[in-house]
Amino acid sequence: MADILGLIWAGMVSGCLYALGAIGIVLIYKSSNVVNFAHGNLAGLAAFLVFGFTAGILGNMAWGVALMLTLAIMMVVMAISYFVIAPLVFKSDLTSTIATLGIGLIAQGVTQLVFGSNVVSLDLPLPKWSAQIGAMRISAYDLAVLFVTAASVGLLYLLIERTRVGIAFRAVSANPFASRVCGLSLRRIHLFSFVVAGLLGLVAALLIVPTTFLSSTSVSSFMLQAFAAAVVGGFSSLPGAVVGGVFIGVLMNLLSFYVAAEFTNTYLLAVILLTLNVFPKGVLARRGGARV
Repeated sequence: MADILGLIWAGMVSGCLYALGAIGIVLIYKSSNVVNFAHGNLAGLAAFLVFGFTAGILGNMAWGVALMLTLAIMMVVMAISYFVIAPLVFKSDLTSTIATLGIGLIAQGVTQLVFGSNVVSLDLPLPKWSAQIGAMRISAYDLAVLFVTAASVGLLYLLIERTRVGIAFRAVSANPFASRVCGLSLRRIHLFSFVVAGLLGLVAALLIVPTTFLSSTSVSSFMLQAFAAAVVGGFSSLPGAVVGGVFIGVLMNLLSFYVAAEFTNTYLLAVILLTLNVFPKGVLARRGGARV
């Protein structure tokens, strides 16, 4: 039990990354009712682009320049991804959701074609600082994850609550039909959701890589935790995605340490099934309430 504080701290750091991934999934679902299964593969492609721009494969740029260039490329990629499925969105939620699987496979194929299938490492430009506080080992990486997550969530909150496009996003999420009658363009809001989700996916992927390795499938596998976080928090709740991410991060850390680390995917599946049975709309959903 002496290690529990350290495990909880490490779980909260991992949970922040799950939350960033879950927010991207929820953003797209709230606006279009599409579950974007390509989220992980697209985020993995983004991480590989940063690697390519800094490792001499696509160039030999400074880290900041590579990041800005990748952000611009991912905005274009996410726009193309949306326009590919846009004709399907208004016909069937199921069809458009299945189409995202194809987009994910294409993104994975492009990643393997350009960068190969080998495992590579991508380090963040962070100092090698760390400190021991009781059972908790706090590093510069941990603080960077917390800061970037807080900044991303704060900026997203301001974007949704204080801007016209954010107000339009909330209106479309609450009632797409009434929003269309009032003259709002659903396609523009869908595109907004895809682009913002893609940028959040890039941020999450870059923060994930130092804890593991980078391959054409590693980030998409990581996004399984983000998917579980979205289920726990509720697919229609952005605050729920944050809460669900932290919950999943802490729970997986405790179960892996005290039970067995080999059954992580089994734990996730059990959490998803339990949540869907007990809280079908997520733990933060209002009892008997409508989607907000």
